[in-house]
Amino acid sequence: MNREDQLPAEWTPDEDPIVSAAMQVAMQWKELDAAHLAAAMAAMEPSLRREHRERLMRLDMQREVAQREYEERQHRRAHIRHMGELVGGTVVALGMLGGGVYVAPESWWLSTLLCGPSLLALAKIFILGRSDPGDMTSVGGAARTSTNAGGQSQSPPAI
Repeated sequence: MNREDQLPAEWTPDEDPIVSAAMQVAMQWKELDAAHLAAAMAAMEPSLRREHRERLMRLDMQREVAQREYEERQHRRAHIRHMGELVGGTVVALGMLGGGVYVAPESWWLSTLLCGPSLLALAKIFILGRSDPGDMTSVGGAARTSTNAGGQSQSPPAI
């Protein structure tokens, strides 16, 4: 794993630039007194601050890239789900239309059930993903009308 991919908390002391720089300074300046060591540390402080700011900016950029990738994955999933709903709605609508055309010569009232408001209501549910109360009212009314008309058009059984 590359150090650039790791978070600072995952670094070992040998990989952490601040700790390793401090250790190098301590090893180089161990022979000197505290005043010289304090002067050397004070001289290194701006460089360490700059490196710290760079590291924080790099982490912010990594976070932004990860957030953008997450949003793109979510968008892609939503698109795939929407396309699946469209395909499903299309298959159901074509099946109902085909069934309505197929049964029309024998049972026109069944054909009106398959190709009427119920087809529109199901297509609206699958494609738009919503259903209004008026849709079900019109489907129920059309079903009652068709079944009543179908019952009246059949001849009574011969006795």
